[in-house]
Amino acid sequence: MSATATDTPPADLQQAASAIEAAASVVRTATRRLAETGSVDADQVLAYELAHAAAAVETARAMIDYGAKGPLEGQMTCVFVADVIADLGSKIWGREGLWGVEPDALTSTRAFAELWRDPTVLAALAFEDGPRHLDSDFELVQDTFRRFAEEQVVPVAEHVHRSNGDIPEDLITGLAEMGLFGLSIPEEYGGFAGGGESDYYGMVIATEELSRGSLGAAGSLITRPEILARALEAGGTEEQKHEWLPRLASGEIMNAVAVTEPDYGSDVASIKVTATETPDGWSLNGVKTWCTFAARADVLMVLARTNPDRSLGHRGLSIFIVPKERGDGHGFQLTQDGGGKLEARPIDTIGYRGMHSYEIAFEDWVVPHDNLIGGADGNGRGFYYQMAGFENGRLQTAARAVGVMQAAYESAKQYSLDRVVFDAPIADYQLTRAKLTRMAAIIQASRQFSYSVGRMMAKGEGKMEASMVKAYVCKAAEWVTREAMQIHGGMGYAEEYDVSRYFVDARVLSIFEGADETLCLKVIARSMLKNLDQA
Repeated sequence: MSATATDTPPADLQQAASAIEAAASVVRTATRRLAETGSVDADQVLAYELAHAAAAVETARAMIDYGAKGPLEGQMTCVFVADVIADLGSKIWGREGLWGVEPDALTSTRAFAELWRDPTVLAALAFEDGPRHLDSDFELVQDTFRRFAEEQVVPVAEHVHRSNGDIPEDLITGLAEMGLFGLSIPEEYGGFAGGGESDYYGMVIATEELSRGSLGAAGSLITRPEILARALEAGGTEEQKHEWLPRLASGEIMNAVAVTEPDYGSDVASIKVTATETPDGWSLNGVKTWCTFAARADVLMVLARTNPDRSLGHRGLSIFIVPKERGDGHGFQLTQDGGGKLEARPIDTIGYRGMHSYEIAFEDWVVPHDNLIGGADGNGRGFYYQMAGFENGRLQTAARAVGVMQAAYESAKQYSLDRVVFDAPIADYQLTRAKLTRMAAIIQASRQFSYSVGRMMAKGEGKMEASMVKAYVCKAAEWVTREAMQIHGGMGYAEEYDVSRYFVDARVLSIFEGADETLCLKVIARSMLKNLDQA
């Protein structure tokens, strides 16, 4: 039943590149159509699907250089590009008028897609992952964090998940000693970042390996320090940078991010939590929700309204560093001598356990004047500082998704070899093999696009691509983990196997750090229209 390597044709990267350009042409045409006939808000379905199509095309582009590095790399690239073409075709078929394209828009790609979606070809490539082509320094980073994940994270990951427990302190301490929290912080402030693309590579690689061990117990620990550090770098005073960045880099303090509110999800500009200046500092009042890691955190990064004029929208917001005592996963109640109160209620979730999310209520909670990021110049600039952090957070979230996918894929591969059905390992069946090949191609493409975006961001570019990689990779993680779970059959639904954890963990990836719909409509699609105007 199994196919062999002799069934696999040699890669034709020129055809793959031509197919990508045909897909890109469809995306450009549809973008012009959207600009001419409507708006993102009026044509949300088109805008959403267009954003995802554009993200897939850019992911495919990132695979072309990878494909040139060897025969297997080329074959995986062709498999992935063919998948992107097929998915785009399913979006436009029967809706060519909506997209503004001709019925034959993708006809030139048909032969290529037919070849590289052939079940025999896919089956022949099963169990081939493809090398990552990291240089020796980054291979060391990969090996170091992978070893830590396998030796320290994996043994406790299932317990943390099933018991909804707290992350063991020795994991946090160990990662701090390894320098994890200083990867993106400049050397002058106690970190290890030198200001080049290696900073992003290190963060992405470490995040993937830790998320491969556990999304909730390790892979997400760097996210919040990354966001706060970038916000401080973007707008903090020198005094604030010297006060907070070294402590973040060493792991002396851990932080949470309090942005989302119960009534305003991703609509950050409409938030209600207020910060009112008093002789003693700034008094915070209101409720935040989905504040992950808030109990264990030593400080909260809080976005609050400092100008009561709500018509100012995001221009009336500021960011505060709010110190607090540590709590546990069951929530906390804190008071200040002056009567201020800070209370947190845990929100139970189906996955992503260990980090714990909370609804937190501020009541006259006073923050020192010096804790307004940027000082007087930062008043009303909080939204922009927050976005500087969130752009990096989106790239880091893509790396988390790659790690979860990799763990699910490896689990599915091993189970397919061990499980015998109808007198043969399920690894011998064409359907299993075809699934594994598509999974491997998606993971490698996601990884390569993450590297590519990191290179862009090191140059001060790639803001839209950071949103694209987050949108594409996180949605892909849902499919990969689902198929990995399905390969396990009934045991995939049992908590006895880790793959069930990967599945529920993957589901959160398209929700946090910018919900998929908001990211596509408010960031990617609008950026595409803006770029069209500037072309």
